[in-house]
Amino acid sequence: MSIYEIFKDLHSGFRYIVFLLVVLAIAQSVLGWLGKKPYTELNRKINLFALISAHTQLLIGLVLFFLSPNVQFNSDTMKNDVTRYFTVEHWLGMIIAIVLITIGHSKAKRNELSEGKFKTITIFYSLAFFIIIATILAGKLPVFGSM
Repeated sequence: MSIYEIFKDLHSGFRYIVFLLVVLAIAQSVLGWLGKKPYTELNRKINLFALISAHTQLLIGLVLFFLSPNVQFNSDTMKNDVTRYFTVEHWLGMIIAIVLITIGHSKAKRNELSEGKFKTITIFYSLAFFIIIATILAGKLPVFGSM
């Protein structure tokens, strides 16, 4: 097994942890916001762990980016759907999503009201989650075949 395959499997498997934590953060924030509940230490930790897992996934992805045979920097990159996806689209979409998660976490931390914390996490983490899903699905289009 090559180092590329190890990081590819790690990146592929770790996504489930990221998905679980981001969905959990969104769900608990929606329930807290709509239920007008107090923002607890558990809420803060779930949001923080979702943030940390997304950043960890980014670091694994960055290593994979430089190891991947699908990432190419030449004049044909944009002509090939697979290399364009991995060289440009995938990482760009994921960076945008992680920036949204980071901004949401930071803004929620500064907000003093529980409702504001929950609302901020709900909005920013949901936007990030939809971008993550859309970016992944973009790579699954029939034009890519079986990746």
